Amino acid sequence: MIRYQKFGRVEIDVTDLARSRRYYEEVVGLQYVGTGADGEVLLRCDQEHHNFVLHAAASAGLRCAGFMLEDMAQFEPLLARLAQADIEVHESTSQACHARAQKRAIRIFEPTVGATIEFYVPTDDSARPFKPTVARIQRLGHVVFNTPQPEAALRFWHEVLNFKISDAVGDMITFLRCWPNPYHHGIGIAKFPGHSLHHVNFMVTEIDDVGRALSRLRRAESPIVFGPGRHPASESVFLYFLDPDGLTMEYSFGMEAFPETFAREPRALPLRPEWLDQWGSTRDPRCFTGAGPNASMETSEVSNEHH
Repeated sequence: MIRYQKFGRVEIDVTDLARSRRYYEEVVGLQYVGTGADGEVLLRCDQEHHNFVLHAAASAGLRCAGFMLEDMAQFEPLLARLAQADIEVHESTSQACHARAQKRAIRIFEPTVGATIEFYVPTDDSARPFKPTVARIQRLGHVVFNTPQPEAALRFWHEVLNFKISDAVGDMITFLRCWPNPYHHGIGIAKFPGHSLHHVNFMVTEIDDVGRALSRLRRAESPIVFGPGRHPASESVFLYFLDPDGLTMEYSFGMEAFPETFAREPRALPLRPEWLDQWGSTRDPRCFTGAGPNASMETSEVSNEHH
């Protein structure tokens, strides 16, 4: 069975690289690491070498989501599962792995969520101390995909990739964890008319980090589109906001943790407002829409050399 450490990396396309770098450093609280060979900006929110990458592009959206495997031995069962599912695999070059502080990495284009997905193991010396700034971010939390094929996506991530289902809220969204990582979800699969980014999450250290973000986001004129509130499914306190391109980001504090064995059964929760937010906040319609009609992930690339 494939074993994961966590959801570890995300790469997004942005329309103004300098503006987005300032925003993610000064408002969100990420740390600048460096600039890649193609001009991409590498950032981090924890001790990893980097886990958030900005690419200049004509339209904004998700470029790649990366999942850290437990160890090198996990490539064998993963590759076998992908071959059985007839998924084309792109092995990253040694040059690309070196630039990303990885021992080995593979990429696929996953058609049910319409996105490039990476599986990797970091180098032994990739971790470094991280000093939080405006937000005490603990880690990159999760990514949620919008897809018109939620049933097919759920089958692929559960049956092929061995992600474990935690809960579903109606037919709107299903949460899965990167087993045996204990946290309630590392990904979500949301029903939506097209393929796009639903949101990216940053887990913070204290509930005060969520509270302080309210004033900081307002000063930066960054729209707050949902919350603060509490998700009953995961038990997380949340705050959703839009980046300069209209992509939805989230701070959250707290999350249910599962044991590796004898975990509770997944729940089918009713699609009612109280199961989305226990505190009753109102969601802005711009939330979770992937920044608009041009934010499709259909043309995501899996280039070995450049991405």
